[in-house]
Amino acid sequence: MASSQRGRRWRRWLLWFPLALMLASVLQVVLLRWIPPVTSAFMMERWLSATFRREPGFQLHYQWRSWSRISSNLPIALVAAEDQKFPFHHGFDFEAINKAMEYNGRGRRIRGASTISQQVAKNMFLWSGRSYLRKGLEAWYTVLIEATWPKRRILEVYANVAEFGDGVYGAEAAAQNFFHKPATRLSLSESARLAAVLPSPRRYNARNPGAYVQRRANWIQRQVGHLGGATYLDSAR
Repeated sequence: MASSQRGRRWRRWLLWFPLALMLASVLQVVLLRWIPPVTSAFMMERWLSATFRREPGFQLHYQWRSWSRISSNLPIALVAAEDQKFPFHHGFDFEAINKAMEYNGRGRRIRGASTISQQVAKNMFLWSGRSYLRKGLEAWYTVLIEATWPKRRILEVYANVAEFGDGVYGAEAAAQNFFHKPATRLSLSESARLAAVLPSPRRYNARNPGAYVQRRANWIQRQVGHLGGATYLDSAR
């Protein structure tokens, strides 16, 4: 009798535990619709790594800035560089995904197809690396974010938690560390350089850009022009 009762308790626990996790994830996302995040999963992962490895001199720089305190040049540079369909998709760019699958299927260097919404999901709530579990959770969080946040909030959070250098997270920290100015005063050129390092912010340098970063920054500035500048994001509410 006692063993059968324990068995029923375990079955109830196995039934309710996934539901509890699901509800917790919904609560996480809904609260961050209005509350500025204090940190992110990626920031915590990097801090823990530096702590355990005892990296001398490592510092984590992060200061939240609302949309109105970030230069309009940076959000449009990020969209031009990372996700030009951002105002119009619902979290996933299926055309880009299909192209990436075809490209990767030819055995070349792995190409990603993550939207800004997917990157916010990953940076805020998950961990680095590649696995089916993480991709599945990323998709779940992306759906939640798109369902509960307006587009402007998604881009606001991305501009604040994206890593622009080793330990440098968000527009304000990047503007101060690399250009010695507040995020409100970032020029289009500076914003394009920040967006250009995003594929590998610990390898590339926005302050002293090499040939690759400068070429990519120039391309990003041209794309901003093709999109019509910051007004392109007027529909991203």
